[in-house]
Amino acid sequence: MKHIVILISGRGSNMEAIVQACASEGWPARIAAVISNRPDAGGLAFAQAHGIPTAVVDHRSFGKGDTARAAFDAELQRVIDGFAPDLVVLAGFMRILTPAFTGHYAGRMLNIHPSLLPAFTGLHTHQRAIEAGCRVAGATVHFVTAELDHGPIVAQAVVPVLDGDDESALAARVLAREHRMYPSAVRWFVEGQLVIDGAQVRHREGASQMFS
Repeated sequence: MKHIVILISGRGSNMEAIVQACASEGWPARIAAVISNRPDAGGLAFAQAHGIPTAVVDHRSFGKGDTARAAFDAELQRVIDGFAPDLVVLAGFMRILTPAFTGHYAGRMLNIHPSLLPAFTGLHTHQRAIEAGCRVAGATVHFVTAELDHGPIVAQAVVPVLDGDDESALAARVLAREHRMYPSAVRWFVEGQLVIDGAQVRHREGASQMFS
């Protein structure tokens, strides 16, 4: 039985999708905890309603600067490790993590980013894709490394950018794909189907790693 810890900063809709898929599909795993850096994160209530332990490590109590960031990450790591995770899942966790933190969870921490990486790392991905004239956009699940929004790609989902799209319309279309793709990627990890080969990830049984 694998233990999954999910980190959120807000509503946590991808967290909800993972929790529901884990239960309905009977994964050999349990959601050991949902942890947020914001005490008002809406996803905490969802987790509690489903009997999942929750915790808050409020980044604001650590101040600002590199020393504060390192102290926050050290405390977050301590809390996470208290749940003995096999996998840490970032689901809308809006913090830039230190190399020490990402190194501690190397090969066992996943993130989802709302673009077709390596394009449009960082914020405002949908608006940037529209402004760049992209005809397709999407989302990427990847293993987390010290470089922001980089790391071996597990899966990608592609959606069209339609004439007249604004940021919110495109974001909604992408999010619907995320809710299908991210649970699948987490399940692959839980079932031991993912093989990291340098900068690439393959599925042991050859399942498609592209979602449309």
